[in-house]
Amino acid sequence: MTRRLLAEFLGTGLLVAVVVGSGIAAQRLSPGDTGLQLLQNSTATVLGLAVLILLFGPVSGAHFNPVVSLADWWLGRRSGGGLSGGELVAYVVAQCAGGVGGALLANVMFSVDAGLAATERAGTGLLVGEVVATAGLVLLIFALVRTGRAALCAPAVGAYIGAAYWFTSSTSFANPAVAAGRMFSDTFAGIAPSSVPAFVGAQLAGAAVGVLLVLVLYPAPTPVRI
Repeated sequence: MTRRLLAEFLGTGLLVAVVVGSGIAAQRLSPGDTGLQLLQNSTATVLGLAVLILLFGPVSGAHFNPVVSLADWWLGRRSGGGLSGGELVAYVVAQCAGGVGGALLANVMFSVDAGLAATERAGTGLLVGEVVATAGLVLLIFALVRTGRAALCAPAVGAYIGAAYWFTSSTSFANPAVAAGRMFSDTFAGIAPSSVPAFVGAQLAGAAVGVLLVLVLYPAPTPVRI
């Protein structure tokens, strides 16, 4: 369990460092061109996320996301697999701590002053975007797992998140631990603390939609674990 929690902490932390760090680099390399900044940020995230899943997947399942762990626990209750309640709590704590640590690491690497983000991200459209992004992520992961294609998670999840940067209005946070981490960087990828509760609520709603779709579309799980 210690190894698994360390993998979740490091994986989530490095994911947030990739998101925030590439956002800072994009802002500096392409000032005034938001579209190009988003392209640079999303490209780094696609590649970084795929690598991290391959790196830590054999240890912890590479959830890096409280809603994925929550879905794993919920779906596993019926089949007898998945995380236990205690493991779920431990995973979420490790993921959120890693997310904050990753943002602080990115700040240090790019000599950004410590402080909370000031970028407000609010509005019905953004929250709907988070529901869509999170539901799609949960459905994708467990569709692959339940059909014996878990080995494809790294490229598939990376590709989905990269696409969702562009087709969702919220740029696809889809992860409460990432949202928590991004509060601590007042940069291109930051999110104001006042915006986080609504984002997390939308992500939980999206996770519920995703789980429901998994149960309808893939009711019979395979023995493969994520």
